[in-house]
Amino acid sequence: MAEQLLDQIRDVAEGQIDFEGQKLVEVIVNVALALTGVVAFLVGYILQDIKLALQIGLAGTALTFVIAVPPWPFYNRNPVKWLQTGGGMVPPQNLIIDEKSFR
Repeated sequence: MAEQLLDQIRDVAEGQIDFEGQKLVEVIVNVALALTGVVAFLVGYILQDIKLALQIGLAGTALTFVIAVPPWPFYNRNPVKWLQTGGGMVPPQNLIIDEKSFR
């Protein structure tokens, strides 16, 4: 029972996403923060309200954080299939290192 709970906590804490998910997160973060900055600047400039501009910037950054940081399932659509540890590896028959032969 406790082991299952620890496994669930470990899975959440590790936050595994695949390489394609990492690229997607990078694009999302860059676009979201750029749009947040532009919108915050324009609203602040048009309304001449720096407090509102800062609030918009902070809200956009917080929203980007919520979208990017948790390991959402759509960031792990292309998991990497790693090789087994030591499994299926054939040792070389004649290994030559510095003109010395090893078996």
